[in-house]
Amino acid sequence: MFWMMVAAAAGTAAGILVPLVVRRVVDGPVRHHQTGGLFLLGALALLLGVLEAGLAFIRRWTQSAVSLDMEYEIRADLFQHLQRLPISFHDRWQSGQLLSRLTTDLGVIRRFVSFGLIFLVVNTATYVTVVIMLLRLYWPLGLVVAVSAVPLFLFSKRFTHHYLATSRRQQDQQGDVATLVEESAQGIRVVKSFGRRRYMGRRFEKAARLLHDTGVDKARLLARTWAEFDTVPNATLAIVLVGGAYAVATGGMTVGGLVAFVSLQLMLVWPIDSLGWIIANGQEAMTAADRVYEVFDVQPSIVDRPGAVAVPRADVVGRIRFEGVAFQFPEAERPVLRRIDLDVAPGETMAIVGVTGSGKTSLVSLVPRLFDVTEGRITLDGKDIRD
Repeated sequence: MFWMMVAAAAGTAAGILVPLVVRRVVDGPVRHHQTGGLFLLGALALLLGVLEAGLAFIRRWTQSAVSLDMEYEIRADLFQHLQRLPISFHDRWQSGQLLSRLTTDLGVIRRFVSFGLIFLVVNTATYVTVVIMLLRLYWPLGLVVAVSAVPLFLFSKRFTHHYLATSRRQQDQQGDVATLVEESAQGIRVVKSFGRRRYMGRRFEKAARLLHDTGVDKARLLARTWAEFDTVPNATLAIVLVGGAYAVATGGMTVGGLVAFVSLQLMLVWPIDSLGWIIANGQEAMTAADRVYEVFDVQPSIVDRPGAVAVPRADVVGRIRFEGVAFQFPEAERPVLRRIDLDVAPGETMAIVGVTGSGKTSLVSLVPRLFDVTEGRITLDGKDIRD
């Protein structure tokens, strides 16, 4: 990360120096018809351009590698965290919502870290540096460029307020669509057997239409904001050209100074144009991070007791005992199982029979600790399975 920022700073500095070299060319060799000096300054400008291109390559390659490593680590941590969460969590959450967080949301965060965040730092530094240089070249026009940041701030503030809510809504809707697709694919035999294709098709069309409309709203917000951002530098450039021409005519600036001033101001067009994309990408990354942390913030409810030890597989005999076991789902009003006492010897086969909803599956799920007992205990070879 350190060398990436060094490369970004050096590349930006090289790019900013080029207009100053052009100023020396125009006010020196061009004005005085000195071809020797012209070739020398031209070679310097070429060298700065090549240096900027090389440093840009190093910066982009480094930031891409770093962001991909970050995405891999977060995805691995999130997947491992999902494995530790209880079945009750997975029963409450749609699988498509979890899938979209593992894939789409982490991709959004990576794109912002690898491009949006770096460009925000680089473009902000470029803007501040160039404005300071413009003030030193000719302060009246430099002040005009500096004041143009005020409408940009107002446009950005309004855009951020609306885009954040729209971005979150779209990401949630993407999870809903992913859930419908996954459920339809996994249950395709049931859907076909009961003739529910049209019903599932209508559900999918409704969810997809909501996602489409939200995407159009986002595009409309972006288009309007980018148009506003484009207007500011173009209007400023028009003022600079007229004011600069007047300053040259009255002797306030040299022709080379005006060329350098305009060249430096044109360097601000990309930072301003990209501001809308950076803000949009940052808002999407913010909502994506919120969605990812909604999962990370859920703590595992089924954990081992302090001092629990792993039993070597070779030492396991396999005797299972239920001792006064009771179980109740967290949101249920009454327990599913009460006063269960069982003793299952190694190699013994036991059939559990009962009507639907009597707790057969819940009983079996207590042994591998898909759920934990609310009363009593289950032992394996005489030791509580929580220990």
